[in-house]
Parts: sequence; structure tokens; C-alpha cells
Amino acid sequence: MTQQLQLPIAAPGTVSPAAGEAAKADGIARATANTPPDWATACRGAIELMARRGAPFQAADLIREGLVDEPDHPARWGAAFNGAARAGVIEEAGYVRSKRATVHGSICKQWTGTADFRRRAA
Repeated sequence: MTQQLQLPIAAPGTVSPAAGEAAKADGIARATANTPPDWATACRGAIELMARRGAPFQAADLIREGLVDEPDHPARWGAAFNGAARAGVIEEAGYVRSKRATVHGSICKQWTGTADFRRRAA
């Protein structure tokens, strides 16, 4: 049986998971603080509507259905979906190719409404 070598120090050039999480939290907080309130409210309503349906969805679906417009900066999406996930409205449902033409089919998270949220919303 082989074992992985464990070094007691971080190798130069590696990223600290704690520093990565701190940077992520800071970026989300800045995106949230700078999001226009009208867009944030519309996006939250759109996410909640899609979550109640129980089918997987992504940001492009909110736009396609005319529930919300593109934000002024793409970072707004992450903050909106992250906030809804932290609030227990949605949960990750895998990764798929984005339907948004502006990102050329890159991989993005897909979401679905949590069972608890759908039960409360019924």
C-alpha cells in the first residue's frame, strides 16, 4: 500500500484554504454591498420563484423567462445565488454548461429549491 507524503509546512506557491475562503467571503460581501437594491430584490424574487418549481435552473433561466435583467456586473450573480443558498432557499444541483451566450458555454452551477423552502412556500 502506498501512502501520500505529508509535509508539515505549506509548499511555496500553494494557496491557503482559509485565505481562499476569506477572499471569497470578502468578494461576495463587496458584490452584495455594491448591487443596486432594485436588481437585488428582483433577482431574489426570481430565484425564489424558480426554487418553488423544484426543477434545476441557472442564472440564464432567470433572464430567459424575463424575471430579471443581466446585472451591471457578472459578480452580482454569485452574490445573489450565494445569499439564497445561505438562506436555505436553494442548493447546488450539479454543474452544467451555461446557457448564457456571453460566456460561450462555460461550466456553471445549477441550482434547485431546497425541499424545506418548497414546503414552506407551498
